[in-house]
Amino acid sequence: MKDAVEDLHAEIDRQAGTLNVLHAERLQCRRGCADCCVDDLTVFEAEAATIQRHYPDLLAHGQPHPAGACAFLDAQGACRVYDRRPYVCRTQGLPLRWIDELEDGTPAEFRDICPLNEAGHPVETLPADACWTLGPTEVKLAGLQHSKDGGQGRRVALRALFARCGD
Repeated sequence: MKDAVEDLHAEIDRQAGTLNVLHAERLQCRRGCADCCVDDLTVFEAEAATIQRHYPDLLAHGQPHPAGACAFLDAQGACRVYDRRPYVCRTQGLPLRWIDELEDGTPAEFRDICPLNEAGHPVETLPADACWTLGPTEVKLAGLQHSKDGGQGRRVALRALFARCGD
């Protein structure tokens, strides 16, 4: 059964897919590339629930990847929950942009890209629509989370989803 989180993930995949095509020559991200798959990732409970619903056997009986990398990586560095991976994993590697405030309160645009994908035009020179803009999707996810926890914004460490991690 699809839910609002899965609908949002499908929307993210469509938008990120366009950027993946646009940046295909520079993107080095492939199955087994796990440089951004760090151990301390957390997700809203709404996204954790999607993983729990679709991977109960893995979570109950599987072993998390050793500490230091994402618990959901297999021995070859591939994601064991790829089809239901969280939002943050769906946009990794893309040129990112976001607006933040400087110390004086002035808004400023910032950009970043995975060091493995730096080859090509500098991200600072790309048109805004050639980057994944952080902010709008996070607001949508927070709204979905709000409906589940009444606005507390609870997050879950991915590693904590494994049954043995709580033992």
